[in-house]
Amino acid sequence: MGRDANGASGGDRAGQQDREDAELMFLGVERQAELVRAGKVTSRALVEASLRRIARHGSALGAFRVVLAEQALAEADARDARRGDGPLHGVPVAVKDELDVAGQVTGFGGAANRTPVAADCEAVRRLRAAGAVVIGKTTMPEFGQWPFTESAAHGHARNPWDTTRTPGGSSGGSAAAVAAGLVGAALGGDGGGSIRIPAACCGLFGLKPQRGRVSTAPHPHLWYALGTVGPLTRTVRDTALLYDVLAGSTPTDRWSARPAATGWLRDLDTAPGRLRIGYSATPAVPGVRPDPQHVAALLETVRTLRELGHDVREVRPRYPDATVPFVAQFCGGVRAEAAAVERPELLERRTRHVLALARAVPESAVERGILAGERLAARADRMFTTMDLLLTPTIAGRPRPVGALDGAGLLTALVRARPMIAYTALWNVTGHPAASLPAGRGTDGLPLAVQLVGRRDDEVSVLRVAAQLEAARPWAGGRPELPLA
Repeated sequence: MGRDANGASGGDRAGQQDREDAELMFLGVERQAELVRAGKVTSRALVEASLRRIARHGSALGAFRVVLAEQALAEADARDARRGDGPLHGVPVAVKDELDVAGQVTGFGGAANRTPVAADCEAVRRLRAAGAVVIGKTTMPEFGQWPFTESAAHGHARNPWDTTRTPGGSSGGSAAAVAAGLVGAALGGDGGGSIRIPAACCGLFGLKPQRGRVSTAPHPHLWYALGTVGPLTRTVRDTALLYDVLAGSTPTDRWSARPAATGWLRDLDTAPGRLRIGYSATPAVPGVRPDPQHVAALLETVRTLRELGHDVREVRPRYPDATVPFVAQFCGGVRAEAAAVERPELLERRTRHVLALARAVPESAVERGILAGERLAARADRMFTTMDLLLTPTIAGRPRPVGALDGAGLLTALVRARPMIAYTALWNVTGHPAASLPAGRGTDGLPLAVQLVGRRDDEVSVLRVAAQLEAARPWAGGRPELPLA
């Protein structure tokens, strides 16, 4: 390999460039936008750094379905020419494959769609209106059905902390991209834990917001009452900033949340005060046992919260059984998305099996499932009469080796998914806000995480306490080191 006039080899130069690019990407979107506004870095420089990181590491991680290099560079140049003051001006972000990006195919993780869409979905429109640059679309399992980001069309996404392990799912491509420093933030979707699960696997912060907080337009819903759209980031502040941009409904949305009284980022400036926080290691799904390391991370978080002055007590929640309303809406959601694809014969075998089951679930049963979920939400509300927040693990098992879905039929896939959704799926049925936040690293080198669940429409308390924990123990574990491709 050649050397320059100073004796540095091409590999040395590439390594130095990669380290410089990583420093920019790991700053996160708030700091990146500040640098652009101050004239200390250009949007083009940020986009070029992101594209170089994707070129070096993207194929090893399987994080992106498509990279929009030419479009992103042109968009960055336009941002630099206008020197706007949007909160995300000039910042590159990634978008999950289930969300519409103008001029691109919305693949839902598979190969059954072929025609590009004409317009951005509302969430992407809001990102662009705030100044963001869309760098590409991230991988997901077909229709987001599984907590593992694996598909027949696009292969396996891999965890940056250990590329033999899953990054979780269904927003695993988005999580891998952020955790590896390919972008500062990425949009995901959460219909049963699909933001929180990959956040837990990859050492990120991921908040599933209150149902209806972020528009799903042009679609009236995402898996009926189960699904929400939201970001994966490395910090609480970045998440709050992105929700300042994303929050709000349109007339086409079936659900809408009560508007926040003030800005999300501004809310972080106010301390939460002394809160009553219940904690429990008991999963909401029967027959699942948490890994001991997750219980230890939970108890360590309890100690930190007590040191922060909160009233933290163990609780024994009587979780309602959410199986029937969840399955009804899951089947209805997958059926609705599959009905809209262009080439149904290209759907995966497992998806066809799900559809065979879904056809036995009439639309009236889906609607009954929604009503049943609202009744469960009222029951869950009673849990929060004696506490302000609930603290649990985020996932029950450690991140599996990649290939969890290889050769797996529908029943095997469902069994393997249970430990991943055991703490998360209930809160999709009830609509309560819930966040996964890092809690150190396990003996396997992979991140540990805990989940904070709040009252309905009370994302603010979740964010404030998460910010306290972030300040008290800056997300332990650093960031993954990736070899040059």
